[in-house]
Amino acid sequence: MSYRYQTRVRYRECDQQKVVFNPNYMAFMDDATEVWLTSGTTRGRYEELDWDYMLIKATIEWQGSAHTGDLLTIDVGIVRYGSTSFEVGYVGMVADQPIFTARAVCVSVKRHTYDKCPTPDVIKAILGDVVDWDVPS
Repeated sequence: MSYRYQTRVRYRECDQQKVVFNPNYMAFMDDATEVWLTSGTTRGRYEELDWDYMLIKATIEWQGSAHTGDLLTIDVGIVRYGSTSFEVGYVGMVADQPIFTARAVCVSVKRHTYDKCPTPDVIKAILGDVVDWDVPS
């Protein structure tokens, strides 16, 4: 199962060439993940489960560029589950043209202590099954 996120590229997110400044792709990924994890059935579940997650690694590969005014579509999904970690895959497109692929490795933690913990089954059920995407590792 995956989630589709869309955002309009703003002038301030681009360099002088009107191309998205590379670090802003990480911000787009973060926004897509936040909306995905806090929409629908996950709202309020973090507190109930004493669960949160932390990013420990991210990789990005570019296939093109997004520009000022483009509608950037990002598909987000789980590409791997571990015992205390999970990996989120991203496929970014503008008008069905590939722009970037990325992967974020996250570790599950207790909400207030940040100690590693197993990813709760209820969270795995919300995030869904592993998607079969070719994203960098």
